[in-house]
Amino acid sequence: MPAARPKKESGSSSPPSSDKEHSETKSKRKRQSQSCDACRARKVRCARENPDDPKQSCKHCVTLGIPCTYEYQPKKRGPPNLYLRRLQEAAAAAAGQSDPGDGELASPVSTIASPVQGNLVSPTLGPKSPSQYLDVSPIPSIPSIPSIPISPSRYPIAADSYHPHYSSSANSLPSPPFTDSSSNHGLMSHSPKTEDSIAYTPASDSYNTYPLYNWSYKQHQPQPTTIPPLSYYYRPHRLEDIAPRDTISLIIALFFDFVYPLTPCVHKPSFMADLHARREERDPLFFALVMSTVASTLVQVPRSYLPMERPVVRKLAQTCHEASRHISVASYDPPTSMHVVIRYFDCVYHFCEGHDATQHAAFGEAAHIAVTLRMHEEGSYEGLDPIECEVRRRIFWLLFGADKSMSILLGRPICLRDEDCSVHFPKELDDEYITPSAYLPQPHGKTAIVSGLNYISRIFALLGEILVRIRVDKRSPPQGQFATARLEEVQSLHQRIMGALSLAPEPLRLKPAHPLSHGHLPPEFGGAGFRKATFDEVKDFFDNPNASRANALNPFLVMQANLYVTQQLVRFVIEQYRDELVMSLQGSLDEQRIAEEREAVASNLLNILHSIPIQSIATNGPSLVHKVRFVASTLLDAVRKAEIAPASAARAHAYLWDFLSILSEIERNYLLDDDRDGTSSGDGMAMVG
Repeated sequence: MPAARPKKESGSSSPPSSDKEHSETKSKRKRQSQSCDACRARKVRCARENPDDPKQSCKHCVTLGIPCTYEYQPKKRGPPNLYLRRLQEAAAAAAGQSDPGDGELASPVSTIASPVQGNLVSPTLGPKSPSQYLDVSPIPSIPSIPSIPISPSRYPIAADSYHPHYSSSANSLPSPPFTDSSSNHGLMSHSPKTEDSIAYTPASDSYNTYPLYNWSYKQHQPQPTTIPPLSYYYRPHRLEDIAPRDTISLIIALFFDFVYPLTPCVHKPSFMADLHARREERDPLFFALVMSTVASTLVQVPRSYLPMERPVVRKLAQTCHEASRHISVASYDPPTSMHVVIRYFDCVYHFCEGHDATQHAAFGEAAHIAVTLRMHEEGSYEGLDPIECEVRRRIFWLLFGADKSMSILLGRPICLRDEDCSVHFPKELDDEYITPSAYLPQPHGKTAIVSGLNYISRIFALLGEILVRIRVDKRSPPQGQFATARLEEVQSLHQRIMGALSLAPEPLRLKPAHPLSHGHLPPEFGGAGFRKATFDEVKDFFDNPNASRANALNPFLVMQANLYVTQQLVRFVIEQYRDELVMSLQGSLDEQRIAEEREAVASNLLNILHSIPIQSIATNGPSLVHKVRFVASTLLDAVRKAEIAPASAARAHAYLWDFLSILSEIERNYLLDDDRDGTSSGDGMAMVG
């Protein structure tokens, strides 16, 4: 720094300094004290009248009115350049083994002659990087650098423990340009020894001591080209690329006959019009929607309805799902309602196939895209056309119901909470009365298909309310008057769930086949004769293409099974928690009353299952089986623990387990894999609300 040393006078205008002057200058430099902390930080010369007095403040600190301190401690000198030092050590060792009479090897470090000028350049001092010195084809003479062990430095670094683990795989990588036969021949003809050139091939271990060599070598490897970019798949496709168009049309028809009543998340008139106009050949995302619709339908309809063998059906479903997935992952931005419908169908597909983790991942995508589109907020629907509005409302409430099913059956956290949702229920209109520009009136006396979704959504909203209270109270149990207030809330929820379907339209109302009297169950509800007859009906439904489809094609019978079974499930959950609150307040329970209530749940559930044709129950698929199994298993556990259990309660639970065996047979018939035994890992959920 100029501030640290005096200026030198020009050598041409003054005579050389004497030894005395030189020593005085050196002594002055030694006496120059260090700068104070403030001047050092500002990088200015520290000006003190008496440099030898460390207690005196410098002029800058006095002017600024700050303390003048000298607390700076010089940092310890860092390690030397180990990369350069190792090159020098290796070159020195190589020079010691080479002929001392070779005058041309004057450079101590891998001297390389320029093919143009013939001058010598050191790779550690020249402008090139180490990787550029791998191109050795024009090199006329290369000294060998043997692989010698280098003692580790006293400053430990990663290079000290570096191992040549790339050497074994280097031979399998594509050869660089300089390893062809012509280059090798030219290299050998100019090298003193053949092994000298071998030391510079990529397979050599001599450079593997230096991480930079391997880094630069890996950077020059050809990149794999077998994985295309995501945008490659986002292009128009033809249905015929997957399956004959007639086959796709048949599966779509089965979707609207058997699946659509439970999941009405597409607008049938516009969907079919787009399909006939071959929109998929112009819009890749619509092609993905068709593929996901086909995949979810193939795993939800009875196999007797498909003129294909089970392995063929499963392969086609997998192909359709993967075709949809390839396209949809490349088109998340901007998100659309079609993305949500696609992911919901993917979720159903994975649920039926037993892919539990993938199913939950697909559900998470669907739910979060829906929230991104603000489908849960009524204000976001302003300005949308009627078709888009209704598709969004329907798919959101389907996700809402699936979320509650997952929460109760698997103990998962609630994703879509009722208090966060202000969106209205879908309008109770059939698709043909919803146009891009207006809502047309529903004919008087005709019940809309979507009414089933609206009623099941109300039931799931009540389930969400009780689940939130259960989990909040589990974390912080209510005491005293707060527990009493909570009990009143739960009793209010119980009244609401019991009357949830009292105003349902006539086609959705259950018509009990056998009126139940207290403590008495009809003998038709159980027994070997009932089981055999029902198993035969199930077998005929799944295996006989000519079996009657009337009950399965009645959407309201299918929805009745889903509605009333779900109602009993929510009722049972509410009654269980009500009893827990009573126990915490009173310290005891009326065992007789509890046993009678459990018997009532089992009897009502049996009555529902016996009042609906088995074909309509079977059309609901595995989702209904999960709900019945949850209630039956919990009821059986309660009966076993109860000290006072009437015989009628035990008989009701026995009958319920008999019916559950029939439902398990239905579940097994939906499997497309013969090797599976009818159970997944237990982490699936009832996707259909």
